[in-house]
Amino acid sequence: MSTATLEARSTEAAVQSFTVTFLIRRFDPDVDTEPRWQDFDVEMYATDRVLDALHKIKWEQDGSLTFRRSCAHGICGSDAMRINGRNRLACKTLIKDLDISKPIYVEAIKGLPLEKDLIVDMEPFFASFRDVQPFLVSNSAPEPGKERVQSVAERARFDDTTKCILCAACTSSCPVFWTDGQYFGPAAIVNAHRFIFDSRDDNAQTRLDILNDTEGVWRCRTTFNCTDACPRGIEVTKAIAEVKQAVMRGKP
Repeated sequence: MSTATLEARSTEAAVQSFTVTFLIRRFDPDVDTEPRWQDFDVEMYATDRVLDALHKIKWEQDGSLTFRRSCAHGICGSDAMRINGRNRLACKTLIKDLDISKPIYVEAIKGLPLEKDLIVDMEPFFASFRDVQPFLVSNSAPEPGKERVQSVAERARFDDTTKCILCAACTSSCPVFWTDGQYFGPAAIVNAHRFIFDSRDDNAQTRLDILNDTEGVWRCRTTFNCTDACPRGIEVTKAIAEVKQAVMRGKP
């Protein structure tokens, strides 16, 4: 058999499609009193993503399926959901990385009010985000025409926590957040960390005081769920620990 034939067969096998069963937890507040599971069989390729499957279901099988998505490239964070029991971004979860010999379970993230199908009310999440004052506060202005200069080391101090895309995957993976609706949650603390340790900011103590609360950093039980769930690879648990240390020191 010629090399060209072998390559052709290899290519054909590589792009072969297969049927994948998705079990999606549905909820329509106008009809349902409780969420229900519904299965869909979808023709997929190994390089397809779970988001592609959801699009196929919505466009070809059931137009009422409801979910959030925007950029579809892991930047906006809007399509965070539970896939096989783990918080992930649907646009970054490849079919080839899942066990397709079994149904793939897809449901909304936990801990936030369910609105419809895979959509939750994000307002409690963003309320906590706003409460930690996630913006630069400076008591002085830079010299005219000049920037606020930082050293490489000063910038590196908070580099990891600048990666947050506010997808809520970390916060909604936290057992404390599931059971305590008042806990700020990992994402809010991560965004506080980003400014607490920024050398250009003058409001670190205010944020430390906010987080030195019964529903602040001390509610963290260090289970590492948040770090495991983060699609951006942020060391969330480490950031929370650093904020705890800053609270105890009384300074960043």
